[in-house]
Amino acid sequence: MNILIIEDEAPALNRIKKMVMEVEPNSVIIGTADSIESAVAFFSKHQNIELALMDIELADGQSFEIFNRVSITCPVIFTTAYDEFALKAFKVNSIDYLLKPIDKDELKKAFEKFKNFTQKNSFDERLKNLLQNLQEEKVKYKNRFLVKLGQKLISISDDEIAYFFSQDKLCFVLTKSSNKYVVDYTLEELAKILQPEKFFHLNRKTIASISAISDVHTYFNGKLKVELLPKFEEETLVSREKATEFKEWLGR
Repeated sequence: MNILIIEDEAPALNRIKKMVMEVEPNSVIIGTADSIESAVAFFSKHQNIELALMDIELADGQSFEIFNRVSITCPVIFTTAYDEFALKAFKVNSIDYLLKPIDKDELKKAFEKFKNFTQKNSFDERLKNLLQNLQEEKVKYKNRFLVKLGQKLISISDDEIAYFFSQDKLCFVLTKSSNKYVVDYTLEELAKILQPEKFFHLNRKTIASISAISDVHTYFNGKLKVELLPKFEEETLVSREKATEFKEWLGR
């Protein structure tokens, strides 16, 4: 078995090489790489790699970037000392991982697993799903906001929030109990960090929780008029361009 090891820490690399030869004495370590750049170069020049052991955190970034730069057709065993989102994705898609410091028995089990993993198409599909899940998991949606009330700091859960709105160059959050606070975000920033299942960017002035939508009415030129609870002092309209997306969001 021809193996490539991607690891940027010399002690860890030496330890992995030693364990690989103990677990799989007939294998051949055909190369090592210590960065995204060197790994991409190696994959580009060598087509006979049968298995790659790949550390997630490298000196020049996360090793997932390698997959965006070069085609990888061999199975991969990832090694990691952190990041629960990555571990979750590996478990879901049956892409194996080893938690550092690597245990010899776990390495042996990983080799046994990949010996039985013979369907290339299945591997390709799972790897594709893995990378997609990783991209999704990287988005850390915010579910609590710290706001100031006088000299006090208050933590508000997104379940308590009715909507966000901009007014006089400030951004506010209104809770379901009608309490209003300034938040240190713009609506554009909030749109990226709020959970899309719960919140919708209605227009340039408002982002609303689905639980705050009281009524929706058709309006002129394909627009929609939205009634919010607690009642918002301004008319809330959804543009014709956003109307279809908004209705799909309501119906999920």
